[in-house]
Amino acid sequence: MIQLHTAGGCTQNLVILIQYLLQQERRLSPINRYQQANVIILPSHLANDFEAFCRCNPAPLPLLHRSQSGETSLCVFLSFFVFRTDISQYCVYEEGQLVKTVSSLQSYTSQGRIAWPDMVCFYLGCSFGFEGRLKTAGVPVRNVEQGRNVSMYRTAVPCIPAGVFSCPLVATMRPVPAAMLDAAVKVTNLNPLAHGAPVHIGEPALLGIQDLSRPDYGERVEMQPGDVTVFWACGVTAIEAILSSKPSLAFSHSPGCMFLTDSPDSSPVTKPNPELTPLCFLVSHNPLFYSLASQRAVARIRQLEIIIGEDPGQRGIRALSVQDELLCSCLALSHSSSVAITTGFPTHYMHSPPDETDGPPGAIAMATMLLALGKQVTMVTDRRAVEMNQAIIDEAVKTGVLKTAIPLVTFEDHGPDSALHFLCHHGDPNRPRLRSGRAEDGNYYNMRGVNIKHLVDPIDNLFIAAKNIPGITTTGIGDGGNELGMGKVKEKVKSLMPNGSLIACDIPADQWVSNWGGYAVACALYLLHTCPSHQRYLRKGLGVEHIPPQEQLQDWTANLPSVDKEESFLSTLVRFGIRSGKTGNLAMEVDGLTFHPTHSDIITRLLEVTLSSTSQNP
Repeated sequence: MIQLHTAGGCTQNLVILIQYLLQQERRLSPINRYQQANVIILPSHLANDFEAFCRCNPAPLPLLHRSQSGETSLCVFLSFFVFRTDISQYCVYEEGQLVKTVSSLQSYTSQGRIAWPDMVCFYLGCSFGFEGRLKTAGVPVRNVEQGRNVSMYRTAVPCIPAGVFSCPLVATMRPVPAAMLDAAVKVTNLNPLAHGAPVHIGEPALLGIQDLSRPDYGERVEMQPGDVTVFWACGVTAIEAILSSKPSLAFSHSPGCMFLTDSPDSSPVTKPNPELTPLCFLVSHNPLFYSLASQRAVARIRQLEIIIGEDPGQRGIRALSVQDELLCSCLALSHSSSVAITTGFPTHYMHSPPDETDGPPGAIAMATMLLALGKQVTMVTDRRAVEMNQAIIDEAVKTGVLKTAIPLVTFEDHGPDSALHFLCHHGDPNRPRLRSGRAEDGNYYNMRGVNIKHLVDPIDNLFIAAKNIPGITTTGIGDGGNELGMGKVKEKVKSLMPNGSLIACDIPADQWVSNWGGYAVACALYLLHTCPSHQRYLRKGLGVEHIPPQEQLQDWTANLPSVDKEESFLSTLVRFGIRSGKTGNLAMEVDGLTFHPTHSDIITRLLEVTLSSTSQNP
């Protein structure tokens, strides 16, 4: 027991001592339950620029408080706090260089070395604050288990610049067991002032981090079997901002030596809305990559998936459905920069042209939305159909179905490396660029089991090659089992579909989507790009976080499929002599189902689900 005696002027010192002991007790707690802060001290002429930099990059730099010029005490978090002495270690920077670390900044005022009234202090949220919540949720905190400071890495992701400040994002990494990713995302999402939900889950190289064993700040944290690397935005980004802007003099806390407040970190800063809680989904195994989307967006996309799983033609496709294939396909497309689409199948080998109406409308619907979202889109077609498909694309632009023409290319197999060179720059697997599929016997069959290999190019070689190229994912869309990519459900096709053992596509895609899938993909992409949780994850928490501007939202809405546009495009196909797949009729039908009421009804219902969410987004 420590007995303290006070007299006269010693009261102030006693207050300081008691608060110091409280601070030390909290710092020594294995998992802290008080709000912690990064501290940055800058000359006042840079203060407005730095505040703007924080506002532009809210995930790494959640601004808790900005002091007045020359303020040396803080009453926002503590009843008494002297920032020159209360943090255990400070970094001192001169002209953008770290010159030393000190335990106190007192000498920088007492010896008159700087004009202290000219300095402004910024307090930024810290991820240490959510470690207690992770533990409570049953998520292991490996850095605490190992008694180490958290690993911090400089990424290749540039922050949004403001004024003189511009630097790369810094991220902390905490290994999380794969089965607990959803729990970690939900818990940390509750407090944006402690950096909020993760900004990246999976392969570190996708952030530009080449060696996990060599963190730029903090200490190496060991992975355990079954762990996945999870990255949160980090306040040490502010230190990178100091290094890049090169102020004559600046200070920061030393990474890991945080300012500890009296404010409990036990409740969310805002009342959580369960519909907006992000969920985590595996998008790719090679490289390992997960993405996030809100419960609301996921629920809507699952509704879309149910609609396109319907089987008015009684073809048995419902039995082939796999939940969340549409969602995972669209998450992959959302993160992509370029997309190649192939469609068209010469099922009517006795007619010229031999193509069917099933496929091109959905392909154009996808391309239209992808272009509106800023993706680079290319159409891949058979050599025999280049002239016809170019004319169809030109007509789609003329009628307003497409806003701009899509590049049309062919693929020819000149040897074992042809697909690799087509998909990658100079055939380098580390630099990726970007219909009916082959059966087990190497042939291509229509639904009646007729071999039409002589009419198709080996475009499915691109799907085969893509399996071994990191960064390329594939999606197949089909309703019969012979479509390219449906090798993923080959055994179901063989046992459940007519002629399944003969026609089943042998080439699997990473994901496959059922009938009317092109329309559903376009709608699901719209939902993801109006989902705040997904948009934050896409942007790594950088940039102003809000719903897209009204003009951008209107542009995306205008590029959704519609009954009028799809009817117009189908009539174009009919004028070019393209026939219904099932019946061979030269009419406004697809696979024997007339556009009105069957296809028009499906499109209307997809749009109702999609647009019902827009007015409800926060």
